[in-house]
Amino acid sequence: MQSDQRRLYSDLAWVWPIVSPKENYVEDAEEFCQAVWGYSQLEAKEILHLGCGGGHLDFTLKKYFAVTGVDVSDEMLALARQLNPEVDYQSGDMRSVRLDKTFDAVLIADSIGYMLTVDDLRATFTTAYVHLKPGGIFYTYAEEVTGRFRQNRTGYDTGSAGSVDVAFIENRYDPDPSDTTYEMVFVYLIRHGGHLTVETDRHLGGVFPLEIWLDTLKEVGFAVRLTEDGIVPVTFVCVKQI
Repeated sequence: MQSDQRRLYSDLAWVWPIVSPKENYVEDAEEFCQAVWGYSQLEAKEILHLGCGGGHLDFTLKKYFAVTGVDVSDEMLALARQLNPEVDYQSGDMRSVRLDKTFDAVLIADSIGYMLTVDDLRATFTTAYVHLKPGGIFYTYAEEVTGRFRQNRTGYDTGSAGSVDVAFIENRYDPDPSDTTYEMVFVYLIRHGGHLTVETDRHLGGVFPLEIWLDTLKEVGFAVRLTEDGIVPVTFVCVKQI
């Protein structure tokens, strides 16, 4: 398996708002809000978004909560700050960051998919736990689960901004189903005023059995409520008990 480049979070971060605009995230943000309002034992006012990326979920969440966002990519944080100047954005790794503050709810969206080992998952869940007030909820989901991975799945998005047109193609493939990683290969067709540039990118993602997710969340201390509809993504609503 080749190297983990993650150019989407560095030199190619600028294409993300073009091919995946903030409007695409409204439904996901509202689902998180419904989980908070439905399961939290607190009146949620302040939330922590770990792995916030470019802030597209926060664009909706900030209407309901005071949001603190954390991400490891400086390029994505720059986009997030431009989009959401009201949000407190901080640089940090979700596995190890400590803010000396607790929140009414903690969210990790698709960025959890970059945890490549069980130790990574445990460290990230621990970060969520220590930043959560008793009675609050931790919300996350597994985009890929062992036994449900669809080999060679390919999708695409397109978008335009001024004279720039971008087509974004993603292919997911697992060269070794016996381990806990798979690869995502991205191809970017970028046209500036019609002139084509082709860029490629490779990301590694984590894939674990459902039991690993449940056991690790419980080991950290969460009471787990699982939203399970037989397909991925599998959503986890977890409560830090009082």
